[in-house]
Amino acid sequence: MDNQNKNMILATALSFLVILGWFLLFPPEEPPVQPERPVAESTAQATQDGIAIAPPAGGTAATAPLASPVEARSAALTASARLTIDTPELKGSIALTGGRLDDIALKDYRDTIEPDSPNVTLLSPVGGAHAYYALYGWAPGAGLTFEQVPGAETPWSLVSGDKLTPNSPVTLQWDNGAGLTFQRVISVDDQYLFTVTQSVTNTGEAAQRLAPYGIVARHGEPELTNFFILHEGVVRMSDGTLEEIEYGDMPDLEYVDREAARAEIIDVAANGWIGFTDKYWMTALMPAPGQNFLSVAKYVANADIYQTETRLPTQTVEPGQTVEVQTFLFAGAKEWETIKHYEQDLGFEGFVDSIDWGWFFFLTKPIFQLLHFLNGIIGNMGWSIIVLTLIIKALVLPLAWKSYSSMAKMKELQPEMEKLKERCGDDKQKMQQEMMALYKKEKVNPASGCLPILLQIPIFFSLYKVIFVTIELRHAPWFGWIRDLSAPDPSSILNLFGLLPWGVPEVGSIFAIVSLGILPIFLGISMWLQQKLNPAPTDQTQAMIFAWMPWIFMFMLGSFASGLVLYWIANNVITFSQQYFIMRTHGFKPDILGNILSGFKKKAGATKE
Repeated sequence: MDNQNKNMILATALSFLVILGWFLLFPPEEPPVQPERPVAESTAQATQDGIAIAPPAGGTAATAPLASPVEARSAALTASARLTIDTPELKGSIALTGGRLDDIALKDYRDTIEPDSPNVTLLSPVGGAHAYYALYGWAPGAGLTFEQVPGAETPWSLVSGDKLTPNSPVTLQWDNGAGLTFQRVISVDDQYLFTVTQSVTNTGEAAQRLAPYGIVARHGEPELTNFFILHEGVVRMSDGTLEEIEYGDMPDLEYVDREAARAEIIDVAANGWIGFTDKYWMTALMPAPGQNFLSVAKYVANADIYQTETRLPTQTVEPGQTVEVQTFLFAGAKEWETIKHYEQDLGFEGFVDSIDWGWFFFLTKPIFQLLHFLNGIIGNMGWSIIVLTLIIKALVLPLAWKSYSSMAKMKELQPEMEKLKERCGDDKQKMQQEMMALYKKEKVNPASGCLPILLQIPIFFSLYKVIFVTIELRHAPWFGWIRDLSAPDPSSILNLFGLLPWGVPEVGSIFAIVSLGILPIFLGISMWLQQKLNPAPTDQTQAMIFAWMPWIFMFMLGSFASGLVLYWIANNVITFSQQYFIMRTHGFKPDILGNILSGFKKKAGATKE
């Protein structure tokens, strides 16, 4: 391996270390909890077919702060009559005031790995902390006022159904007293998809024009993971184009209306959806496939409300006529199988891309699909990661064979390299020329050893992305003390891996870096052993850096997800085995133990001197 290639690898490794070190030593600050502000009725002044779209974002008054978020949420839930939601995946309620879906928890997911931990709360009502809800209604045309169409404070009546389940839809109704009767039929499947059918019947004497809409609103910026490889915020699909908008960018959106709301509006011709995505959860408005609509991302500055909206075309309702519009709402976990079903079977284009696959999506997607397939057979994500590593290493074996063969030859040339170094002294140019002549004579290509390393970098980042963003790894156990492959190894050398009675530093703290668990220690050892098979750099500075690299990586990756560390250990062990076997087939017999003992003897001798 010539100096240029060594420098390239060294620069890549050091850059990776710098990035890791920065985010471990200086993690992003936790966002402050946003206090509930008085909620104003926001009005977007964009028009569609000449009708102002002005859906209210929430109630008209703030709830006084209570002793705790739990009490505030409880009080907000009792502020309106409610209709129970009960499905295999969801539990919660619908507020009859406004007909809002504002109380949803996920039955299969808990906040922590403890079995008695609370279920994950997705949607919350206005008045509690972090209000987050879906709202539907109609925007008035000429001759109508907002008081004559349903909005955030409309007192809906229950017409049919006493509980929303997959087998029992519910029907809400409201008569405006001026010739228009509105109905809303809400149904839900056994996963996370709500169907909302809005209708209006004109019993008056004149035609009326109205525009149906849907809103998902969040009061204040939510608590974020705040990691650079993850998108949290608006996600939308517009006729095949995926767009992501961070919360921090929404106050700078292009369009500004009279209410100081900033918005970005896209005219979707046939297929699209829009909503808010968290790391594992999402709430998205989904017009029926083939439906044209306006897709709106909006920030209401005076109320600190983030909104996504779908504004459907204006409907003309003649006297005696009923007009009906059907839309959908996804509110749940971003499970790959579930959202793939909604995309492929129900026609919601690009819905699987709501998972943040990242720049290497062409690798991330197939890696996840293979991992998901293996987990379906094995039933354990930890063992599935190990089998996945075996498969990946088998696929790159032809490249590895050529690389390790070259390394074996270079290892055999090590004595010759030492002689060259003694003969050339400090003349680096002469040393380089002599090395190239030796490589040419022995038919060794020093650059061939770089290819597997370079190929492994995008695979590593793709697998890291899979482990970090996909919900299938969340709270997935391996065995023993590894109960969550998406979290760091909970064991620690500071308490002798649980043998001593005291605790360990909190994850994310500076002290957690030195609180090495069992997996990170095995990672360092596996990298160190693998390094013993590689030819040592002739440059002393490079040799020292490479010698320290396994232990630096051990500390740097100690706070990474256990699943990723497990992959790297498996990769190192398999790589070591492959390289050892290939080098022996070429006549070189690595003496690992001898090399280690020899290294210790040299260090001991240097210390005595």
